[in-house]
Amino acid sequence: MITRMSELFLRTLRDDPADAEVPSHKLLIRAGYIRPVGPGLYSWLPLGLRVLRNIEEIVRQEMVAIGGQEILFPALLPRGPYETTNRWSEYGDTLFRLKDRRDNDYLLGPTHEELFTLTVKGEYSSYKDFPLLLFQIQTKYRDEARPRAGILRGREFVMKDSYSFDVDDAGLKAVYQAHRDAYQRIFDRLGVRYVIVSAVSGAMGGSASEEFLAESEVGEDTFVRCPESGYAANVEAVVTPAPEPRPIDGLPEPKVYDTPDTATIATLVDWANRADLPGFEGREVTAADTLKNVVLKVREPGGDWELLAIGLPGDREVDDKRLGAALDPAEYEFLDDADFARHPFLAKGYIGPKALQANGVRYLVDPRVVTGTSWITGADEPGRHVVGLVAGRDFTPDGTIEAAEVRDGDPSPDGAGTLVSARGIEIGHIFQLGRKYTDAFNVDVLGEDGKPVRLTMGSYGIGVSRLVAVIAEQHHDELGLRWPSSVAPFDVHVVIANKDSAARAGAEQLAADLDRLGLQVLLDDRTASPGVKFKDAELLGMPWIVVVGRGWANGVVEVRNRFTGETREVAVADRSGDAAAEIGDLVRA
Repeated sequence: MITRMSELFLRTLRDDPADAEVPSHKLLIRAGYIRPVGPGLYSWLPLGLRVLRNIEEIVRQEMVAIGGQEILFPALLPRGPYETTNRWSEYGDTLFRLKDRRDNDYLLGPTHEELFTLTVKGEYSSYKDFPLLLFQIQTKYRDEARPRAGILRGREFVMKDSYSFDVDDAGLKAVYQAHRDAYQRIFDRLGVRYVIVSAVSGAMGGSASEEFLAESEVGEDTFVRCPESGYAANVEAVVTPAPEPRPIDGLPEPKVYDTPDTATIATLVDWANRADLPGFEGREVTAADTLKNVVLKVREPGGDWELLAIGLPGDREVDDKRLGAALDPAEYEFLDDADFARHPFLAKGYIGPKALQANGVRYLVDPRVVTGTSWITGADEPGRHVVGLVAGRDFTPDGTIEAAEVRDGDPSPDGAGTLVSARGIEIGHIFQLGRKYTDAFNVDVLGEDGKPVRLTMGSYGIGVSRLVAVIAEQHHDELGLRWPSSVAPFDVHVVIANKDSAARAGAEQLAADLDRLGLQVLLDDRTASPGVKFKDAELLGMPWIVVVGRGWANGVVEVRNRFTGETREVAVADRSGDAAAEIGDLVRA
């Protein structure tokens, strides 16, 4: 069926929306694919919905190909199952909570592990029913604190989530690999440039976890990779290679110095280089020689606030994402002036390990702080630092934490080279959940030997609506969108650029011929000027634009490949459909 622009529910905009931050946000609104209705909330207009449905269908095909069966759960869910798994609390403020008229608690589902687990428990009871793979494509909700970048980070979004159930770990590993392979086929079909990186499981739980990240400068995820080995990981999942412990024997005893006005690492280093410190003869003191101690307060879900101190080399900053991942599901806040006033043993700017441990503050250090390393750090008094405080001799941390920033040039965890960083947008995440949820709900089935077997699970998500924006980010130019043919709203955009009645009739016939060949055709039959039509065609971004204009009198139409920019003329011949056949061959090539 031919879609006529004179009848299509569409209005394009010439100017970028005032609040649009990234190219996809600007272009999808300007081209009339989506419209905002509130912070993080968007309506899908006809063209946008066609792209969304095309992506859904590719995802659906590949899920079915690996044995998935599609079901659909409600988005409005009762509190009970999420209370059982503690995620009613763990999700914190990101969870949309509401009450019905009887004062019962509900939530808008951010993810559905609980419901899938309970459903399988209610339906199946024998090992003969497994392996099992179920999936849905459904709207999810998260109360983002700062919705941004259009549909890249909204409060309502469409996801594909699939869940595998197996009677043993070998089955879980097999279906995990099947998903990994299927995701690569999906993203290849969608024309997305992506990388696969090691990741952390977070509130999802489980063991093995990998993310699929679309490479993009506007991405909120930072990942690193090692060009020499191919190692890749989200920064939250990078494990810092720890140096070998050093011998302690013979190291000088620590000495406390008066260090006025040295509450920052920069001022401390400046003082140290003027102080002619023992042990630094012939070399410059750097920030890496100092031990920075950061104190924060943490709270487990349903618990009380407690102090936590983190020690890291002074040349490193705390990475909020790595810190959050390391502490998950606990929430954290850095101390304010009132907190310091309540804990006078914390000398702001001069905090050292000894006062922390003497006052029962849990003290975790960066993996680089190994036994035998010597540090310049706070002496727990304003204007005083200690030089030569040795880990394992003068203080013993309670453990390590991955909270320091990861930088270009850091050694790769696999020992094969150094790391380089890039930015990406998360488009998929796969987890080997194991038995976290089946343990929570006691999901056992009768095994082959007649004994109960606890099921093991995998969880696999794809951000379907986010992919619309991701593809727009990766496939656009200064003129507008450039959709890959696999997801484009239409295969061919026929533009009538001539008021001549013969040309208009020819364009109508050409569109009909293309339609009969099975192509999705958008016909610009409006009375607008050719310039307006051309600008709209470039903005809308169909893979092929066919211009019926001045060349019609000479028996040719112009065919433009929006993706490559290539233009060619196609002979109309006797106007009996030859042009349609040639255009059809181009589209399907």
